[in-house]
Amino acid sequence: MKRRNFLRVGLGGFLGMSAAKGRDAGYARQAEITRTPLLRRELGRTRESLSILGLGGVALQGESPDRVREVVRQAVGHGINYFDVAPSYGNAEDLLGPALQPFRDDVFLACKTQNRDRQGAQTELEQSLRKLKTDQIDLYQLHALTTRREVERAMGWRGAMEALVQAREAGKIRFIGFSAHSQEAALRAIELFDFDTVLFPINFVCYFRSSFGPELVERAKNRGMGVLAIKALARQPWPENALKSRWPKAWYQPVTAPEEADLALRFTLSQPVTSAIPPGDLKLFRAALEIAHGFTPVNEGELRRLRQLSRGMQPLFPLEE
Repeated sequence: MKRRNFLRVGLGGFLGMSAAKGRDAGYARQAEITRTPLLRRELGRTRESLSILGLGGVALQGESPDRVREVVRQAVGHGINYFDVAPSYGNAEDLLGPALQPFRDDVFLACKTQNRDRQGAQTELEQSLRKLKTDQIDLYQLHALTTRREVERAMGWRGAMEALVQAREAGKIRFIGFSAHSQEAALRAIELFDFDTVLFPINFVCYFRSSFGPELVERAKNRGMGVLAIKALARQPWPENALKSRWPKAWYQPVTAPEEADLALRFTLSQPVTSAIPPGDLKLFRAALEIAHGFTPVNEGELRRLRQLSRGMQPLFPLEE
């Protein structure tokens, strides 16, 4: 894939700039960068280098096209080159495709399918290619594997994996990965196929309260896989009768206190991961972006603080027996 230098854009007013200012003239102009772009890390054995923070399509769902164009343009200006989306994220593909067109040669685009059969996965891939306005997706993933049976169905005869391998041979996708919210399913998937990447919850509460994550991360790294993180800014399930209207796209209670958010994201980025996708809300994405720009690994005192914070919290994902 052709790799050109990033279009240099200003960072002011990341979410507040009016949509009118983000039209075609804004896409073409170059402006002074006011801070160092985000750090990048290698993605397993792929030889790709991704920004330590990615932009997830859920955050774009339901926004106006002009707003999405401006968010994408500003994200690229910050040095973000990793974008992740899926058909299950409402109209996010329809919005992201046009917004990414001016930058497509310079970014790493990931997409997913929840279909487990060959025909369904093939059909969904073709639809995503059209919506995303590209002839090749960099990383295509089996989305949200939850049980061993589901994994084995996708890997079996006429399963989705047949479509993904065929698409890679045809040049429609470059790398194959999966996402999972179950460590058991993830470990089984790694046993059955030589995946390039795994997208998995890497979260301080889950690490300390249920030991959910460390084994999967170690296994993936030993296989040379790239590890991509989700749920870094997740706190715990919503308490009963909690007011959720402020975060309609978050099915869990997000971390919002500044100190806790800083520690939570830095904890995730201190693990052997390439990049993290913040929760699906633009306000939370903005907060994560500020933290990522100043990233330093957590120290022993901060680990003790995180362990203390996790006490009394309910982990989003228990470790399966």
